[in-house]
Amino acid sequence: MDYLMYTERLNYLLHQIERGRVSSPNEMAEKYECSERTIRRMINQLRDSGHEIRYCRRRLKYYLND
Repeated sequence: MDYLMYTERLNYLLHQIERGRVSSPNEMAEKYECSERTIRRMINQLRDSGHEIRYCRRRLKYYLND
């Protein structure tokens, strides 16, 4: 995967989190055809860039903490 494709996936993942459509890393890994670890790394990279991404255990979803 090249840098441009990775960046597009990061932006898409952030967009999906904003819309409340990201549930488990497993589900996203299947969608992106990668490992759960890669999804977790992507989420951590978004967090490192300043986005306050949280995971709700009750709803089983990622969300942005505003």
